[in-house]
Amino acid sequence: MKGISFLLLSLFIFHFSVFSQTGSITNIQVSQRTDGSGLVDIYYDLSGPGSSYYISLEISLNNGSTFTSVSNTYVSGNTGITPGTNRHLIWNAKGSQNNTYNTQTKVKLIANTPAPCGSPITDPRDGKTYNTVQIGTQCWMAENLNIGSRINGSQNQSNNGIIEKYCYNDLESNCNIYGGLYQWNEAMQYVTTAGTQGICPPGWHLPTDAEWKILEGTVDTQYGVGDPEWDDTGWRGFDVGTHLKSTTGWYNNGNGDNSSGFTALPGGYRYSNGAFDRLTYYAYFWSSSEYSSTLAWYRNLYYDLASVSRHGYYKTYGFSARCLQD
Repeated sequence: MKGISFLLLSLFIFHFSVFSQTGSITNIQVSQRTDGSGLVDIYYDLSGPGSSYYISLEISLNNGSTFTSVSNTYVSGNTGITPGTNRHLIWNAKGSQNNTYNTQTKVKLIANTPAPCGSPITDPRDGKTYNTVQIGTQCWMAENLNIGSRINGSQNQSNNGIIEKYCYNDLESNCNIYGGLYQWNEAMQYVTTAGTQGICPPGWHLPTDAEWKILEGTVDTQYGVGDPEWDDTGWRGFDVGTHLKSTTGWYNNGNGDNSSGFTALPGGYRYSNGAFDRLTYYAYFWSSSEYSSTLAWYRNLYYDLASVSRHGYYKTYGFSARCLQD
């Protein structure tokens, strides 16, 4: 147990508990930098049969009753870690907690070996399981993300430390099929860094606009990766939409053949005014790239079109989310 005081912030005490999945973490040493940055250096020893690990960081502000995953945005030195001694992780504690601390904080380190792409993954935050698919060089979730506590469409999602989701027409059953709908700021967990973890599980992130272009160029049969076609806005591509869409769940059966395995589902969207529209007709997916201060890039698939649409749209709308492996 170490007491660490932050400049202009209250004292908070670290209690470290260690949990391992195929990897073992021991000999944790913690020190907070004295420059007022709020950065915390964590040194530890890692052992296990894997060749490399992903180290996730979780914190509890209620003495260990519940733990919350710390976004990759605030953690560095935690991916591709090989077994050995004196491994180093840096936590931006001041940034991740919005300068709000308990007098007692418990921290948990978890060593994971990433499952081979194509194997189901389990989100450690709520136990939900998602299928995954390898598409070219990328590993994608093959299902729409469904994380968070449901709130009514009439409410705006807020930066309250709780992941919140919309379910179409305020029905949890629609989230179970089509996943949650999220305003861009909530999906990003209130940062604007492209490629951030956001609401994705540890080891995954919200895809950037450029990463969506790679997916499109890999799947389309006429336009390849890096083709100028993917820099255009509006409806683009020859048949990429057909190959991304699920064969079921679309209005009038749609025209998807799901040859990519992406299994895009049409979750519709939530307007800024709280109304819902276009379930089974449209699939809207956020990217983590801003278009402007009020707009972000997204992708849109329509039930009977073979192409895909790229536009910037209002961050206050509620769209679906897909995650890409780090």
